[in-house]
Amino acid sequence: MTWEGRGNVTIGQRRLGLAATATLVAALTAACGGGSGAAPAAGDASRPAAESDRLSGEIKSDGSSTVGPLTTAAAELFAEGSPRVRISVGTSGTGGGFEKFCAGETDISNASRPIKDEEKAACAAKGITFTELIVATDALTVVTGKDNTWATCLTVEQLKKAWEPAAEGKITTWNQLDPKFPAEPLKVAGPGTDSGTFDYFTDAINGEEGASRKDYSASENDNDTVTAVAGAKGGLGYFGFTYFEENSGKLKALEVDSGKGCVAPSVQTAQDGSYAPLSRPLYVYIKNESVKRPEVKAFVDYYAANISKIATEARFIPLNAEQEATLKSAVDSIQTS
Repeated sequence: MTWEGRGNVTIGQRRLGLAATATLVAALTAACGGGSGAAPAAGDASRPAAESDRLSGEIKSDGSSTVGPLTTAAAELFAEGSPRVRISVGTSGTGGGFEKFCAGETDISNASRPIKDEEKAACAAKGITFTELIVATDALTVVTGKDNTWATCLTVEQLKKAWEPAAEGKITTWNQLDPKFPAEPLKVAGPGTDSGTFDYFTDAINGEEGASRKDYSASENDNDTVTAVAGAKGGLGYFGFTYFEENSGKLKALEVDSGKGCVAPSVQTAQDGSYAPLSRPLYVYIKNESVKRPEVKAFVDYYAANISKIATEARFIPLNAEQEATLKSAVDSIQTS
């Protein structure tokens, strides 16, 4: 059973482990009541300070809890030069985000998978056109708690055995995955069905999007999965690489063997594709009509021009040079008419 909570948190607070809500809403009014914003750092593709200070308005985004922290970091950095622009970042899941986006409720949709045909149709029915942007790379990471001393690598076949629909009520101990493992109870946790991470994992591992055992601890909030896995000796879960890095003190990342040997998730293995089949692109979708508003155009331009800095700030795997050039070209070509 999935659920959605609400709260307010910044990316900095998440790094300190203080975020525990399922919906991340960043109210970025960095100098409430006005005042001059900080001048852009050298090399930033930001508007001049005087022009930036004149920008105001509200930008609404929602979607993937995996991509949410990246957009939050972009919003916080953008707010340094444009403090009167308020940017909200919700995390109702990739599917939930597209529902709002295609209903005309948001300007930006964060996604950990590409938009589906039925979602495109929903947008078209409302006359909403959009531009797809790849903003980062992810290594979807399989994790256990630190108390797990027996598993360092799982094959794709073992992951499927743990997560496929046929596992429900039947695969309940670790030694059922490998007789060398102990008979420790297997406690599985992971994203809910509105999550693009759920869609990607089930497709890549189980061979069919949405095909999964249902008897697991499910939540759209990745922090819940962290708590569930870290709190059980036999815990097993998965989420984006950033969440593992933020919680590496209490979690262990497993290597994955897709048939060519065990490979650990990392920046390098995600960028070169050797961490298979769990390397994936991450997306934001921009409502073209929204870009007519100067605050939205300024934010989207800033996002693309400073993507490497933003990814580093949010501890994401950055784009390579070719991908970054593609992103900037896509933003330059957004059609607003």
